[in-house]
Amino acid sequence: MSEVMEFDTVIVNGTLIDPAAGRNGRFDVGVTDGRIAAIAPDLSGAAAKERIDASGQIVLPGMIDTHAHVYQYVTGKFGLNPDDVGVRSGVTTLIDQGGPSCMTIGGFRHYVANPAKTRVLCFISAYLVGGLEGHLYPDLYGPNGVNPEHTIRVAKENLDIVRGIKAHAEIGGQSRWGMEVIKVGRQIADAVGVPLYIHLGQLWPTADSAEIPDADELIRELVPIMKPGDVMAHPFTRHPGGFVTAEGEIHPILLEAVHNHGINVDVGHGSHFSFAVARRVLDAGIVPYTLGADMHGYNVKAPDADGSRAENPFFGVAPFNLTVAMSELLHLGVPLETVVAMVTENPAKLLRMEDELGTLEPGREADISILQIETGRFKLSDNSGAQETAERLVRPVMCLKAGTRYDADSPLVPGAIAA
Repeated sequence: MSEVMEFDTVIVNGTLIDPAAGRNGRFDVGVTDGRIAAIAPDLSGAAAKERIDASGQIVLPGMIDTHAHVYQYVTGKFGLNPDDVGVRSGVTTLIDQGGPSCMTIGGFRHYVANPAKTRVLCFISAYLVGGLEGHLYPDLYGPNGVNPEHTIRVAKENLDIVRGIKAHAEIGGQSRWGMEVIKVGRQIADAVGVPLYIHLGQLWPTADSAEIPDADELIRELVPIMKPGDVMAHPFTRHPGGFVTAEGEIHPILLEAVHNHGINVDVGHGSHFSFAVARRVLDAGIVPYTLGADMHGYNVKAPDADGSRAENPFFGVAPFNLTVAMSELLHLGVPLETVVAMVTENPAKLLRMEDELGTLEPGREADISILQIETGRFKLSDNSGAQETAERLVRPVMCLKAGTRYDADSPLVPGAIAA
């Protein structure tokens, strides 16, 4: 039967890993008119305008990065080019975390989401200023900088791209205004009917005060505000106010929230990744649900207009991307299929778009990622400066977005990192 089939593109000889569909093995994929036309053990005899030989590579549903910063130019150095982070890095869908606000969502749609080749969604900021380099101006992110009525209205008007609400729970803000902004974020998320995504780990300096904030108390106050389906980000951060107590233990209340109350965990790698903390969290039985890279202009070397790259040492993080973050989880002992689910099936469910994204089935839009897993000795670094040597490194090769091929030629894909 395969001899008489004809496709625009056929991907052959790869290992297809699709946790949502229960596939992990040798399957070929045929694409026609931007949609998946066939999945079969052998389509090598089919006619096709383009034939992609994925021998020795893994083929996945189009990868979803749950923590991006791509409101380019508007959010200062934070905002990267969406296609450099997206399709040119093998990623077909991005979620910008908190870049646009109720005041700037129009610009985000017109200048970022619409022209991008990558599918660009967002968790809209609970704050009026959105992602305007807020680590430099914490006072912009207090209760006076939130308008729940306006944010609710705008989010509802843009539900095709707004899939959640972003807020920060960290001791710098807690020292200034307690948990009031988080409670307003809860109000917004409930009214819109989307998840609340919470940043953990200190971001801002604490306010001048004789009393040092209790980072552990922040967690105790935060968890009762959250609901099933919400997200806690940065579980592997070494900064105060994260998953690990001042005594170096995992907060029991967080274990309860994750295991018994349906709170999801997003890696949110970025400048919040510590190998030591990651091992403690994983050993405690907390496996992240999704894997966001959290790339931005302060932790990668984004090219300038002339193509050169300026050093941005603010957070001191080595170059990385989503597949390097995948490599780190593999190095930490997380099974490959679990890591794949973190960038395919699980984020699709988080977005409530599992009927469109996260798996490969005939009739669906052809969003497909192709990766190479190299073996050897590879140097990996965390934001404390610790280095470890991994035996496997995941690299993006290409992706298909709605059937159109994009090679992984982004300037943000790290170069050779052999140990």
